Amino acid sequence: MLRGVLFKALLNLALEVVGRGGYLGVFVLMALESALIPIPSEIVVPLAGFLAQRGEMDLLAVTLAATLGNLAGSIGAYLLGLKVGRGFVEKYGRYLLISREHLSLADRLFEEHGSKIILAGRMMPAVRTVISLPAGVAGMNLLKFVVYTFLGSIPWNLALAYAGYVLGENWVIVEEYMAYLDALIIAAAVMSAVYLLLRVKHSPQET
Repeated sequence: MLRGVLFKALLNLALEVVGRGGYLGVFVLMALESALIPIPSEIVVPLAGFLAQRGEMDLLAVTLAATLGNLAGSIGAYLLGLKVGRGFVEKYGRYLLISREHLSLADRLFEEHGSKIILAGRMMPAVRTVISLPAGVAGMNLLKFVVYTFLGSIPWNLALAYAGYVLGENWVIVEEYMAYLDALIIAAAVMSAVYLLLRVKHSPQET
């Protein structure tokens, strides 16, 4: 019931913003999504893809607008993690069962595998909206973060836009089916993170 109400509200928001704002609307909504605001791209981008099918927008331009929006919002979340997140974790992490050792492991994880984490994370529905924050907390190289965020966002946005283009008036089912994948993707992401953490923890450290 609650999910249905929320979906309807987000759907109306997307229809209003994208319908009136076009590419700028797509950019703004995708920037908000990547800045940790719960506006699912699974609604926004397929809608724009449907409008492309109707000749009101261009498929590649939709993909570019969504990707640039993702990049802008992700940089904001990264900077939040970099400027505020680390201090918060260092000060209050013990109350969340996060020790300085955990933080050091995260630093090494992003230092050694940050590019892979960002590139893969940008294509995961349940991960892509939050991955920028820990990257900032870990102090990942900003240039690498920007490059891999941009590259990783393209396939995701192109796939969603194309799905909306192909499905036409049935574009709304994209969000419904993507929701079923979230649990599997979260499980895969958690297992991958645990594997990488164990690998980094037991790898020899430089003296």
